[in-house]
Amino acid sequence: MSPLLKTVLRFGLIILALLILFHLTNASLFVPSISADAVIGIAAFILLALGIYLGRGINKEKEAEKKAPSHIDENRIQALGISPRELEVLQLISQGLSNNEIAETLFVSESTIKTHISNLFVKLDVKRRTQAVIRAKEWCIIA
Repeated sequence: MSPLLKTVLRFGLIILALLILFHLTNASLFVPSISADAVIGIAAFILLALGIYLGRGINKEKEAEKKAPSHIDENRIQALGISPRELEVLQLISQGLSNNEIAETLFVSESTIKTHISNLFVKLDVKRRTQAVIRAKEWCIIA
């Protein structure tokens, strides 16, 4: 099932629960034997059950998104001509380090890092650091 369809179904169920809540409050107006506390309790139970039902799969989806690729595609790395140093720089970019921090970590100048990043952008056919990391993960170049 696609993520869009799941989202639509979740919101549909929430709207359905709210409609049931509204009808229950109307019923308490027309049937005096039903107390307002009972209606609120029933509505709370329905919304709690709906929340538990809809929330149980969310963590599983997020964990699946965060899973690293099971292997690194060495053939793709070689085919793209990515050097070991460029691969190191790409890993550090994926950790969120700035050019200066990467330069300090690898004991090279910031200019050298900029050159490596520029080369990576050409090889991965991207324009920004975030695109490079996403593409590298999609292609199983980095974990």
